[in-house]
Amino acid sequence: MSPRAVFDVDAVVLDIEGTTSATGFVVDVLYPYSRSRFAALLAGRGDDPDVRRALAQVRDLLGEPDADAARVEKALNEWLDGDVKATPLKTLQGLIWAEGFARGDLVSHFYDDVVPVLRGWHGRGVRLHVYSSGSVAAQRAWFASSPDGDLRPLVDGWYDTENAGPKQEPASYRRIAGAAGTAGGRLLFLSDRPGELDAARAAGWHTAGVRRPGEPYYEQGVGDHPQAGTFDEINISISTGTGTGTGTRTSGSAT
Repeated sequence: MSPRAVFDVDAVVLDIEGTTSATGFVVDVLYPYSRSRFAALLAGRGDDPDVRRALAQVRDLLGEPDADAARVEKALNEWLDGDVKATPLKTLQGLIWAEGFARGDLVSHFYDDVVPVLRGWHGRGVRLHVYSSGSVAAQRAWFASSPDGDLRPLVDGWYDTENAGPKQEPASYRRIAGAAGTAGGRLLFLSDRPGELDAARAAGWHTAGVRRPGEPYYEQGVGDHPQAGTFDEINISISTGTGTGTGTRTSGSAT
């Protein structure tokens, strides 16, 4: 890729942790918040369809169909300690975080460069989607409760490991392309994790790695994918109706 690489795409799919937002905020603020509330959620909302489904998934993953709430809570905490991207863990965390955001206990974090660029892309007709290991409920709550207000109107689609699949499998990205009604070659995926970028590229997508100092994958790098330190460095070119011209671009570059 040239130092002034431009991505001619119709849509951008966003990772959250390490890409739009600080991983440290999630680990230091959201994880303890959910840990302290797992027991109350399991006891008080056991009849909620989402909670019931997550409980069944936990028991399936444990191979313990009769696991009680205490055993489930222990497993959730163990997965949390190991940063295991288990779908039922993310579902239950999402329910807890959504309540916390709605009550005003929590306000999400976005890097300073992110929101202005997202608004600019959206205003120029670039469709935005989110694909995170966090549940769709958590994603929506996160974008609804930003320091810059409710950002959900900017986002056209929400994808997680339940409705799309694991983030390091190319098939997941093909599912997203199908659900979004956009060819893989017209999609750009932004993430800090090389394994996710590799999977998206294998599905025919454009990719760019976001490398921010202090993030867990900063030293590892993003392999041979184009990389940017901030969203300002990512150029989006929008094709005109003929498919041969280009429209408005953001400033900056992906190197």
